[in-house]
Formats: sequence, C-alpha cells, structure tokens
Amino acid sequence: MSAPNTKQIKLDEAEMQKAFEVIGDVQNEIDRLNEQASEEILQVEQKYNKLRQPNYKKRSDLISKIPSFWISVFLNHPQLSSYLDQNDENILQYLKRVDVEEHDDIKSGYRIKFTFDTNPYFENDVIVKEFSVTESSETTCKSTTLRWKNEAKNGQSASSSKRSDGESRKRAHDTENNNNEHGAFMTWFTDTTGEAGNDEFGEVIKDDIFVNPLQYYLAATTNDEEEGSGGENDEEDDLEEKDDEQE
Repeated sequence: MSAPNTKQIKLDEAEMQKAFEVIGDVQNEIDRLNEQASEEILQVEQKYNKLRQPNYKKRSDLISKIPSFWISVFLNHPQLSSYLDQNDENILQYLKRVDVEEHDDIKSGYRIKFTFDTNPYFENDVIVKEFSVTESSETTCKSTTLRWKNEAKNGQSASSSKRSDGESRKRAHDTENNNNEHGAFMTWFTDTTGEAGNDEFGEVIKDDIFVNPLQYYLAATTNDEEEGSGGENDEEDDLEEKDDEQE
C-alpha cells in the first residue's frame, strides 16, 4: 500500500492573496447567515414566549396555593442555596409567587416579580427587579423600594427630606447594612450597582428556576422522604439489637 501523498502545492504570492480574498468573502457569507439565523430564532422565541404566558400564569396560580413551595425550591437549588442563610429563610417563607416577564424585545431585558404574603418584615405585597440592556450592550437594573415595617431599618423618617447630605449618606449606609442583615436575597434585590451578583441571581431565577421550579421542589420532597425512611430503618435496627441482647 502506497503512502499518502503529503506533498503540498504551494501558492505564489498572487494566488495566496486571491485565496484570502475568497476566504474573506465566504466568511462574510457565513457571518451573514449566522446573523440571519439569530434574528429568525429570536422571532420564534418571542412568538413562543407569548404562547407560554397563559401556562405560566396557570402554573403560578396553582403554586401560590402550596405552602412553602418557593422557599423549598430556593433552598434546594444547587447554586442559590449556597448563598442563603437563616435570615433569607425567615423572609422567603412568605414568598408565594415568582413571575418572570421578558420585555417585548427579549434582547432588551426582563423583570422578575416576587409576590409575598403579609409578613412582619416589609409592607410591599409585590416587589420587582428589572434588568435592561442598553444600546451599548450594558446591563442596568432597578428594583422596588422596600417599605420596611420598622422605620429605623428603612432609615427614613417624616423629616428625612430636610436632612443634610452627610445624614443622607449615613441613612443610605444604614439601609444597606440592614439589607445585609436580612440575608443574601435582599442584598441582591436592593443592589442596583452590579456588585451583589445581579446577573447570576437574576439569570439563575429566569433561565433555570422559573423554567421548571417543580423539579427542585420535588427533589426537596424526595430528600425529606429518604431522610424519614432512613430514620425508620435506624429505629428498626435498634429494636433488632435490643432483641438480640435480651436473647
């Protein structure tokens, strides 16, 4: 069997220049098709995003009737659970709805709406965090101002508008500290500077948790059942050991 011909045909300078021009033209066509595909995919995604809305609403209505659904989902999520502590649990146990609403042009951003039962922490029933993408592709965000039930924790008073700039800065600092005291979730929610994992928290909720929250709730339920059955097995083993000792 003869060896493969590895001899390469070398192009002269003019031929190489022509080859590069053709390669450039081909690459431009590939890029054009990729851009066209992205636009068509976006149109399809926008179409089906609208079609999914009635199902999302129906699902949210049903979930809101299940006690502790969302806190179970958050605590059982492999990423978010690592950030949450007891302060988060105290607040999130009152969370009854999570809704994600994408902008009409889904490339331009989305908002996450959290609905809470009456709770001892803040007066808001609904709080919203919104992410927007500017024409320069920068991401900005804004969030609902929380009305803490304890005015001291909100850093506000009836005479707040008359305070000096120094006092205002101190009040803002105190408010930030109080948000930190309420856990990672509230720190993320109130932060609009991008310093508290805005993208990660928001994208996990939008692209993973909201897509199928049931999988994380059922996983939490399964874990509880396994722990319970494990305890029953331990009790049976203890009884068997006692019977052996008596014999």
